[in-house]
Formats: sequence, C-alpha cells, structure tokens
Amino acid sequence: MSTTLIEVRPARAADASAVAATHDEAWRSAYQGIIPGAELEKLINRRGPTWWDSAIRKGSRVSVLCFGDKVAGYANYGRNRARSLHFDGEIYELYLRPEFQGLGFGGRLFAAARRDLVQSGLKSMVIWALSENEPATEFYRALGGRMVARSSERFGEKSLDKVAFAWSN
Repeated sequence: MSTTLIEVRPARAADASAVAATHDEAWRSAYQGIIPGAELEKLINRRGPTWWDSAIRKGSRVSVLCFGDKVAGYANYGRNRARSLHFDGEIYELYLRPEFQGLGFGGRLFAAARRDLVQSGLKSMVIWALSENEPATEFYRALGGRMVARSSERFGEKSLDKVAFAWSN
C-alpha cells in the first residue's frame, strides 16, 4: 500500500515554475471559448515563472495544494481590492490543474486560504468569477458564497459579466 501526501502550504520561490504551469493549464481549461483566444494567450503568458517568483519573493499570499510532489493547485489572496464592497479579504485566484478538479481539492485550498485570511483579521471575504465560468460559479455557491455584486470586464473587444460571491463570519 502506498500513501500520497496531500498538503496545502505557502508557496516558495522554488514553486514558481510549477505555479506558472498550473496557471497555464487551469486558465486554458477554464476560459477557452469564453475569453477570446489572443487575449487569453496574453493573460497566460504574462504570468510565467518569473512573474510568480517575483510575487512569492515579495510576500504575496500564495498557497499551493500539493499532491505528492506535484503542485495541483494554488490560491492567491489578500485584502479586498474593491472599495465599494465592504468585505475585508479577497481570494484573487483559486485554480486547480484540470485532472485534480472535482476531487475535493478545491474545497481544501479554499478552506486553507479562508483560514489564513481570518487568522490575519480579515474575517469576511469576496471572490470574483466570470459568469460564463459555470464550474467556478457553482463551486462558490456550493461553498456557501452568496452573490453580492455584478460587474463586467473587457477582454479585447469582448465584455464579460462577472459576479462577486461573499462569505461573512
């Protein structure tokens, strides 16, 4: 019998390439057919290993979910950036590689990020998701998020609707 360790931990600079690869795979899976192709490529390419290395070294809150020795997902979070929404914290990104989706790992990563925010005094939080990304919106609803705001974001010539889900303690 073999045992595979599954852990959520703070990202280290050595994880930058694996986080970049996870970002690439997850974004292609989530947004192909939603975000126009050229725009999606730009968004993916600007978040390569160098970008993640810099973010991690500068102290951005990035946690990784490791399945054995492989980074299966990541969450990036901190203070809420939308002044119009009265929530303390925000999960900016939470992504899993496609082969790790639907197995409960997203919930573990979400719980760890939320716990870290609460321990830092950020007791309420918000997450934005594109409305057309139904797996994400269903995931946040299933975790108890309530929709609190709508907005839109431009991706080249295309404007996409996005929704904010919130949790309060």
